[in-house]
Amino acid sequence: MPTHRQAGDTRARIVAATERAIREYGIAGATTKRIAQLAGCSEALLYKHFDGKESLVLAVILEHAPVLAPALKRLGDSAGTGDLAANLTEFAVAAVEFYTNSIPTAAGVMTEPALMAGFREMLAANNLGPHMPIRALGAILWGEQQAGRVRPGADCDALAVLLMGACYQRAHLSAFVDLPDTNEAFADTVVRTLLT
Repeated sequence: MPTHRQAGDTRARIVAATERAIREYGIAGATTKRIAQLAGCSEALLYKHFDGKESLVLAVILEHAPVLAPALKRLGDSAGTGDLAANLTEFAVAAVEFYTNSIPTAAGVMTEPALMAGFREMLAANNLGPHMPIRALGAILWGEQQAGRVRPGADCDALAVLLMGACYQRAHLSAFVDLPDTNEAFADTVVRTLLT
């Protein structure tokens, strides 16, 4: 009987194989059979760890591009302290990195209607989705406004949407062209503009 550590190692190996399969063959070519082969396990073992392709894709997005959740936590932990613009800039850089890493996988999911439908159902059942970090950022900004660190009257949910949208757009554009400034310079400019 496998130990808990072995099961964790197997699961991690399967997630890594999924990411590799998506990168090398695209979403359509990343079949569970191919993923199992790349992971060096049977499809039956793969299904012991994951319900299907949707949960494999979600694991890749959440576990292999995990910069957003820790960045949100750091931002929340720093609420009311330090320089707000600097805190938000650090978060925005992490958001650009997260989107840069996850857009190719998410875009692939969107090209397969059946996979997209299953993915949407799984997100809804688990109260997950791309809107959740925006909500969390909005809540942090509302708290900062209550502390007098965001201008009175600003709609903090709208500020969250604008910041995350800008980060997503930058990640999207960087797939097509070399952008002239660094992610840090971009984030600093956007944050300072939003806070003015």
